[in-house]
This record gives sequence, structure tokens and C-alpha cells, in this order.
Amino acid sequence: MKDTAYLKDFRERIQNNDYPGFLKIWEEYCYGDQPDGEEIVAVLENIKASDLSKSFGLHVERILPLWRMLKDAGQAHRALRLVFDLQTTNSEELADLATEYLRNQYGNDPLFSEKLRLIGLRNRERFQGAIRNFELLTHMKKGNFVFHTGGWGTGEIVDLSLVREELSLELEYVIGVQHLSFEKAFKTLLPLTPDHFYSRRFGNPDALEKEARDNPSEIIRLLLKDLGPKTAAEIKEELSDLVIPADDWNRWWQTARAKLKKDTKIECPKELKDPFRLLEEEVPHEVALHKALETKPSVNATIQMVYTFLRDFPETLKNAEFKASLETRFKEVLTQEQLNDSQKLQVLFFLEDLNVPKMTQDIHALIAAMHNSADIVRSISVMGFQKRALQEIKKTRKDWVDVYLDLLFTVDQNLLRDFILGELDAPQTKDVLKQKLNSLLIHPLSFPEVFIWYFQKIIDKKTKLPFSDPSGKNRFFEGLLIILDFLEKKPQHRDLAKKVISLITSDRYKIVRDIMDHSSLEEVKEYLLLATKCNTLTDHDIKILHSLGEVVHPSLARLRKDKDRVVDEENVIWTTQEGYQKTQLRMQQIATVETVNNAKEIEVARSHGDLRENAEFKAALERRDRLQSELKFLSDQINQARIITPDDVKADEVGIGAVVHCRDSKGEHLRFTLLGPWDADPEKHILSFQSKLAQAMNGKTIGEKFDFQGESFTITDIDNYFDQKK
Repeated sequence: MKDTAYLKDFRERIQNNDYPGFLKIWEEYCYGDQPDGEEIVAVLENIKASDLSKSFGLHVERILPLWRMLKDAGQAHRALRLVFDLQTTNSEELADLATEYLRNQYGNDPLFSEKLRLIGLRNRERFQGAIRNFELLTHMKKGNFVFHTGGWGTGEIVDLSLVREELSLELEYVIGVQHLSFEKAFKTLLPLTPDHFYSRRFGNPDALEKEARDNPSEIIRLLLKDLGPKTAAEIKEELSDLVIPADDWNRWWQTARAKLKKDTKIECPKELKDPFRLLEEEVPHEVALHKALETKPSVNATIQMVYTFLRDFPETLKNAEFKASLETRFKEVLTQEQLNDSQKLQVLFFLEDLNVPKMTQDIHALIAAMHNSADIVRSISVMGFQKRALQEIKKTRKDWVDVYLDLLFTVDQNLLRDFILGELDAPQTKDVLKQKLNSLLIHPLSFPEVFIWYFQKIIDKKTKLPFSDPSGKNRFFEGLLIILDFLEKKPQHRDLAKKVISLITSDRYKIVRDIMDHSSLEEVKEYLLLATKCNTLTDHDIKILHSLGEVVHPSLARLRKDKDRVVDEENVIWTTQEGYQKTQLRMQQIATVETVNNAKEIEVARSHGDLRENAEFKAALERRDRLQSELKFLSDQINQARIITPDDVKADEVGIGAVVHCRDSKGEHLRFTLLGPWDADPEKHILSFQSKLAQAMNGKTIGEKFDFQGESFTITDIDNYFDQKK
């Protein structure tokens, strides 16, 4: 029921624990002359569930004059049952009322007198809960079901003795037959009808499972009717594994959820945390939509609401009256609202779907006149309309290719990106598509999500997309490792980094094996160098990558084992003073803090015993190996390090410490600073001197050109890193 003014006041007093205020309203309420049965029941239920119930027991019977005026027998019964649940006076007047009421209801029961004794109405000393307890006694028959409020779940009555005042039960969550006295039964058991959800789940779960699979909406209706509003998580708790096997749950719920949306008796929540509700009467989908639109939602909310509705209930458009009402609604929006181009386009799409004349011409005219087509497509709130707008742009505009290329990297949905890619992957546009995709290779960190999306496309052996040849896959794989190093330093991209790790390691490193099979020795070396910079790749992963590389190029094994090779100029690790100190601090952190903490972890984990099955102990040992490996790696590197000085920087050509200004083939100006690997920061365009891009420009002078990843660059100026620090 909807909250009435009285009910809101009562609930507020209960919430604030304001007992005097509650009693004051109660006195006023009981003097009314127009009783509302639902309201009375709601008030009594609220007070019963509160901390005020015990004190209130002295005053509850003041509602009896109002109760006697109730016309609805069901409401009257529920109200009186609650009165006796709450009362604590055990007065003669209440005893007479309960006895008379029960005699009218159950007078033909041969055990009527005995049951009066059992619920305390024979001696009339204490008979709180008399109506409810009499009903429970009447329900206590072999084969009937009850619910145990103390956590034992549903139970079936297997035996009963009025002499011993005891019943025997088989319960859902307790092993073996349990014996309860009537006194305990009155406090903990609730009667369940044979068709109650809990009765069916306990009594015949196989039949309930079959019905749930055949007609999920009916089972959800039953659950909501008997248990009240429930969230998706709470529904899962009641059904998963108890009715639907846990392994089948996701698939079953997906099917059930789709059917619940179309069930006119169930109100589906807009938010995940909100509950599903069973409606008192079926509400046609069209009526539900109109009620939602009556709240005057914004234009964008209206568009999304109607689009989702027509997607889920396309059959409603067969209703001519409903269809006409939508047409009127959108025409009003078109004329009365201040719409931007994306909103106007979506409204026109709706009107076109409703077969309104001349809408197609209006759509084409709007699209032809748009000056910022890509921005408008991006601002369309419905993905289906985004795709439709793109299709119309291709039909209408000569510059459609430029619009598609602009959107390829900037749309949010991969499904829409797939559509754009498919349209551009045609003979007449394949070259410009390849040029666009090549920019991902030149600047892989600009659009990491797009880069990963396209890498997944080209590793499919069946695809014929640009860069799906062995050389293209090699270049993209190298970029993938660069991206992983970048992502793992950004907490907001943690999930994307996990996705890259999964790509690399899945199916026993199949992608890596396939790529290394057609990679040169230098390319494999580059992969391994980049991989060692990625902290999210474990020592085990790195060892696997080395092993895969050695299978293709056995010479890598010899190089790896040659630990005494002389450090020549090519192997020098250039670094700034800051980079050197940062590495030293990292080594100190490992040696003095992390290793000590790890030793404590090992001892704590060892104390838990059974080292064979001790996951914490194994994890601590793995961490120790990783720390030792990282410390050795940094120690080897620092022995090869050489701090850059101003004298190392050449004035007239690109080398270590140079700040290179260049221009690409499109005239765009770029700047790169060449330092050591410890100082590299791709976001600030600081490159490792060992990187391929740095080596491609190494030794070049002003005016010279160099090529990288299929793009040509011209050096326009060279500065000294140390001059910029002054």
C-alpha cells in the first residue's frame, strides 16, 4: 500500500524511538470513525517489528472499536491477529473476544477445547499470540510444512502428540528429525500452505526446477508473492543451487530476466540494488510507459526510455492508438523543445519508424547540413541510432570516409567500432584505413583500448584486415608490450592491464608462440627486453617467453648463458643522475624493507602448518624469488650504468641527451627527449635511447629524414637536455 499521512507519522516516531509521540498519535488515531484496514495492519506490523512493541502492548487494544467497524473480513482477521500478538494485558475482555472469535471460526473442531488450553485461553493467565498460535495448532498435521524463524529453514511435520505437547520435524538446514515442544513451536514456527514457495522448494525441488526452466516468470511471481519484494541478489540466494544448479544459474537468469521485463504483473527495478515487486494488478506495457513519460523526463531520458521500450516490446506498435500517442509525443518534442542536432536526429528516427511521412527527407536534409558530423554521432545516446546515423551519413555525405576515420578511435562501444571497421575495410578505402591504423603503431599509448581491440582482431588467422600479415602482427605485439608497461603504472587502467596479461598468457601463450614463429632474432630480443619492464608479468611468465624465443632462435640461449660478456658501448645503460638515484633507492627498498617484510610473511605462513597445502606459504616464497630476481637484475644493470653528462651530448646530431624536434608527413610537429630506460616516460615523450624510435633517428642531423613504422619524419631542430634543465 502507499504510505498515508498517518502511516508516515507512525513510522517517523518509530524510527526516532519517540514512544510518547507515537502514543499521542495512536490515541488520536483510535478515535477515528473511518477505519482503513490496510493502514491498521501496516501500523501494527511496523510497531511489532520495533523496539517499542513491548511497551505498546498495554495500549494496543484501544484500536478494537475501530477494528469492529472493518468490513473486509481478511483485513479484520490480520488486524486482530496482530492485536493479540502485541497485547500484554491478558485482560478478561481480550480473553472473551479471542474465545468468541475462535469459536466462530473453529467451533466445529473436535479438539477446540484442548487447543484453547494449549494457547492459554482456558486459565486466561497469559494468551499473547492466541489467534496465531491457534492457527498454528490447527495447521500441525503430518505432512504439512512450516518455516522455522530461528534459521532452520523449511520443515515438514512427520509426527505430532497433543499428550506430550510436542511435534517432530524434518528440516531444511538441520540433519535428522528434530523434536519441538508446542511452547517453542509457538515462538519459532510459521505455517506454510502446500503451494507456498518454501513448501514446494522443500517438498519437491525437482518439480519446482522443471517449472522454473519451463516458465521462469511464474516461479518469480510465486517467490515475490510469498516472500515479498526481492533484489536480483536475493532472488539468486533463494533459487541458485536450491532450485537451479549453480553452474546453470547465469544462463537461466539471463533468460528469466528477459521474460520478467515482459511480465505485466512484475515491476522490474531500474537500479540493480532495487527489488523486483509483484503488482496487485497487471499493468500493460503501454500504460507503464505513459506513466513514466507523464513525469516529464528530459529529452535524452525520453529517447533512451522509448528506445529501450520499443526494443523490448516491438509488438506494442501494432496498437494503433498507442502508436499515434507516441507520434504525438515526439512531434511535440520536435516543436516545443530546444533540441541539439543529435537529439533532433534521434527524434526523427523515431518518427520515421512510426511511418510518419517525409521523415526520411528531413533526416537526409539534417545530415547534409551538419558541420560537425563526428561530434554529433558521438553525442547520440543510443548506440543503435549511432549506427543508423553512420549509415545515413554514408548515403548522404561525400566526406563520410573522414567522419568514419574520425570516429574509429573515439567511439565508446566496440560493436560500433566493429561496424565502422567493416565499412572502411573495402577496396576503395583500405589504404586510408591502413594509414589510420598505422598511427596506432606510431603512438600506441594514444588509444590503448583501441590498440588492444585491433590487436585481438588481427591475431585471428582467418582475418584479412590491414596488418594481419606476420610483419603487422609483430609490430602490434611490440606495441602491446609497450602499452602493458604503461597501463600497469596507471591504477585506473588495472582491468585493461589484466586483459593484456590474459591475452599474452592464455592457451599456453599461444599468441606469443605464433608471433615468435615468424619473428627475427632482433625482434624477439626486443620483445624480451620490453617484457622484463612489465612488472605484472611474473618471473614464470618471463621464463616462458625466453624459452619460446630460444625455441625459434637457439642463439638466445647462448647469449643468456654468457654472463661474463664484456660490457661494450652498445650495452651501456645511459641514465640521468635522478634515474640512477631512483634505481639505487629501489634496490635499497628491496634489500632493507621488502625482503625483511617477506621474511616475516614466510615465518607467519610457516606457522600455519601443512606446507604442502599452505597457499600463503607458497605465495610468500614466490614473492621472495621475485624480489631476489629483481634485486639481481637491477644490480647487474647498475653495474652497466653510465650517468649522462653535458659532455656526452652532441651539439649537431641526434644522440643520448638530445631533444629532437621533428615534423611528420602531415606537417604535425613532434618533440622527443632521448634519455636512458630508467628515465623513459612515453606520456612526456621521453624515449629510452635503446628504443627503436630513438635508434631510427640516432646520428641524424637537422634537415635529415628518418622512417619509423611506415611514417616519414624530418628533423627540424636539436636541443641539449641539460640546456632545458637550467
